[in-house]
Amino acid sequence: MNKVLYIILISLFSLTVISCAKKDESTDTTTTTPSSPLFVAVGDNGTILTSSGGTTWTSRTSGTTEKLRGGAYGNSTLVVVGFSGTILTSSDGTTWTSRTSGTTNNLGNVTYRNSTFMAIGNSGTILTSSDGTGWTARTSGTTKNLWGVTYGNSTWVANGDNGSIFTSSDGTSWD
Repeated sequence: MNKVLYIILISLFSLTVISCAKKDESTDTTTTTPSSPLFVAVGDNGTILTSSGGTTWTSRTSGTTEKLRGGAYGNSTLVVVGFSGTILTSSDGTTWTSRTSGTTNNLGNVTYRNSTFMAIGNSGTILTSSDGTGWTARTSGTTKNLWGVTYGNSTWVANGDNGSIFTSSDGTSWD
């Protein structure tokens, strides 16, 4: 089942809410149908909550006590990132597996675009993965903390401390 992730950044009780919906396979657009949505909320102390409708929430075992900060869905995989280089993946939102990030820096956000997961974090940390399982460190050229990342118009854009903005056409080399 292909899904498209909608990240709703709601700062409610220090939780980030991630929502997945089934992709409409009859078109080549990103239009989604509301069948089988899954909302995932992450937060302090390894908190992961899931909900099928956004009203009733179920606590899930994350296997970590680190603060979780962001999440993305792509390639049939949910990816959650957090402090101390924490990366967790799940195919169903119920069972979570810890992945090796190769960093101890805090990770603050992750996105899935252009068939690539990209996680960003403190001290200019940028990690990429095609499947959410194996991660490769990229050189950002900065030591600033990075807070957000997105992809559009064939360009990756990351933002960080003091209004800094970094761009990349390939996700590997950054300006």
